[in-house]
This record gives sequence, C-alpha cells and structure tokens, in this order.
Amino acid sequence: MLSSRSRHRLFEAGFRAVAVSGADRWLAPLARGRGLILTFHHVRPEPPGAFAPNRLLAITPDFLDLTLGTLRARGFELCPLDAVPERLARETGPPFCALTFDDGYRDNAVHAAPVLARHGAPWTLFVASDFAAGEGRLWWVELERAVARLDRVRLEAGGRPIDLPARDPAEKSRAFEAVYGALRAGPEGELLDRIADLCGAAGFVPGTVAAELCLDWDALRALGRDPAVSFGAHTRSHPMLAKHPRETALREIAESRARIEAELGRPVRHLSYPVGDPRSAGPREFALARELGFATAVTTRPGHLFAEHTGHLHALPRVSVNGCHQSAAALGGLLSGVPLLAWNRGRRLNVG
Repeated sequence: MLSSRSRHRLFEAGFRAVAVSGADRWLAPLARGRGLILTFHHVRPEPPGAFAPNRLLAITPDFLDLTLGTLRARGFELCPLDAVPERLARETGPPFCALTFDDGYRDNAVHAAPVLARHGAPWTLFVASDFAAGEGRLWWVELERAVARLDRVRLEAGGRPIDLPARDPAEKSRAFEAVYGALRAGPEGELLDRIADLCGAAGFVPGTVAAELCLDWDALRALGRDPAVSFGAHTRSHPMLAKHPRETALREIAESRARIEAELGRPVRHLSYPVGDPRSAGPREFALARELGFATAVTTRPGHLFAEHTGHLHALPRVSVNGCHQSAAALGGLLSGVPLLAWNRGRRLNVG
C-alpha cells in the first residue's frame, strides 16, 4: 500500500502532466460543468513541520490569493452558496464558484478573511456548534499531537494490537497512518476512546483543542458583521453521521442549526456533512438534510457541478483545495475538472 506521501507525489505528477499537455484548458469545457464549490479548512502562513500528517488541511494566505486570482482569470464568477441552486438551473452563462470553509477555525478570520475581502469574495463558514462552544473533539488534531509527543504508539484497534515506534518524523508518519486507518474503519466511539487513551499517554487532556483553534461565538458574531460571510451548519459534535443511528444523526444536524441561529441571529440554510466521504454521509443523510429544509448540503466527494445536480442539492460534491498540492499546476487541474472527472470514471453524479 502506498504511503500518504507517495500518493501525494503521484497526484502532483498527474497534475503536472495535465498542465503540460494543456488538457486542463482544452478539456475544461466538457469537464468543469456549470461550476464548482471549493472546500478549505485552515489558512495560515506557517510552514508545516517535518511531521505534519494533517498538512492537507492547511493552505497559505498566498495560495488562497492565487486561487482567487486564478478563478477570475479563468472566467469563473464568485457567488454565494445561496445562489448555487439558481446558477445550476441556468443553461447559459459563465462558470461559477462558491467558497466554503469547514469547522470554524480562528485562522479563517485572521488570515483568510482579509484575502477574501480584497477579492470581494462571498464565502460560507460551516460551524460545528460544539467547537464554537469550546467543546467537542478535533480528534485528528489530537491524534497528531499525541503521536508527536510519543516515541512509541501502542493501542488496540478493531481487536488488533498496534505497537509502532515513533522516534522520528518518518516513524511518526507511519504510526499516524496506521492508527488513523485502523480507527477510521471502525466505530466512532472506539476511535474517540482510543485517541483519548493516546492523549493521556502523551500527557494532555482530550477535548481541549477546540477552544484553542476554533472561533467562539463572540468571534463568529464579529465575523458575521461582514455581509460577504454566511454561516452553515456542520453538525453539533462533528460525527461521521452514517456510523450513527438515524435519531442521532437527526439530532446532530438539527441541534447544530438551532444553536447557530440562536447565537448568531442569522438563518442557516446550508449543511456540510462532517468528513463528508461515502462512509460518513450517504443517501440516508441526504434525505435527512432535505427533510430538515436545508437549501443545499455539501459532501467532500470530489467533483464539479453539472445540470444533473439540480435534482441532488443535498448531495453536492466539492473540490478540496489541498495543502499538499499548493501549485499552479494542481490548481489549474482542479479548476478544469479534468482529473476529477477521471477520478469519478466519467460519472457526473456520485450520490450513491
């Protein structure tokens, strides 16, 4: 099995091949559809360290600036998420792009907002209400921090022991990938419990990261004074919804929206499924979002938007701007839609 770093090297080589061949331009009219929704997480200037397994979730302000400039240069119109259903229904017009940021990180207000304002760009921040309250578990960050502190990683996942050295960045990366893969494949309760055990072994308390990294309600209210900013729901505690009973998923979504609306005094019309891949959100979750009256709901399934998506507004794909691929070639490929259509084996819809 390829390591994460090897996979990213292959992806970058593919992006370069698309750029050199010119396919990102001459195939774009077929592959880019009517538009796309971009996904971001962290925006911060600090370079990642040697051990940074979550680096894919962070881009620099300069790369955000390049992304917005490239969108304009390639003829995309920036539009709010509210406008996506209407723009999808249009048969003519330039391609559009909506900008979304997941989880509600403080660096979005500090480093992303000024760049977005310079470009006059509307954007949506998806808030996990527990994170805004300084609660909840950013378990992927906890796992990274625990492995960073430990020189050996020991736990049991799925009934199987994991016992790996973690003395240097290479060993830490291998240990992180092994634990992450094993725990993601199992129940979420086990994932949270085992990562809490690792946090204890590493000498810190789990559940404290949200207050450090995420915007609180006062900061969100201040950010919301900008009319270019809208807020969406990202559930209450950021669970992989498909792994939980229907009643739990319904409560997570509904309570998140109610809390955000009560705290911010703004309507919440859009939902982002946490994690958002097929193992985390599927047809049941799409139906819940529709039943709860959301105008749209977005996944992390990769892809551009086509006319067919007008019938699937609660299963919309997005294009992740990946911190491991902060290059003009990668950006051009993603905006063209060419590698994504290939990834989806030519399918415009991926809603099963």
